[in-house]
Amino acid sequence: MTIKVLAIDDSRTIRTMVHKAMAEAGFDCALADDGVQGLARFRDDPPDVVITDINMPNLDGYGVITAIRGGEVHRRVPILVLTTESSPHLKARAREAGATGWIIKPFDDEALVSVVRRVTGMEV
Repeated sequence: MTIKVLAIDDSRTIRTMVHKAMAEAGFDCALADDGVQGLARFRDDPPDVVITDINMPNLDGYGVITAIRGGEVHRRVPILVLTTESSPHLKARAREAGATGWIIKPFDDEALVSVVRRVTGMEV
């Protein structure tokens, strides 16, 4: 079974880097430019894990987390926050909203892949 990842980030560079890391690990990776587009993709083709930035236009990562956790379907999908932010207050806010984990940019490809495998139960 292929792990389906949805990566939501307003930075084209970060989306490209996440996509490359996920594809090289054999995962199927969909991309979204912001939270609004990310939620639409989430509804259209639910992923096994969501990776989201916090600071984005139109709908930030907290809004993405809250919308997914408040939904009726697929509300338990793991959500990883991938951001430059490192404030304990912001981490706590994400955790309270329902985030599964927090990863600081820049990220290590192998570490990101390992976390995705762990939170989806697909460790190799």
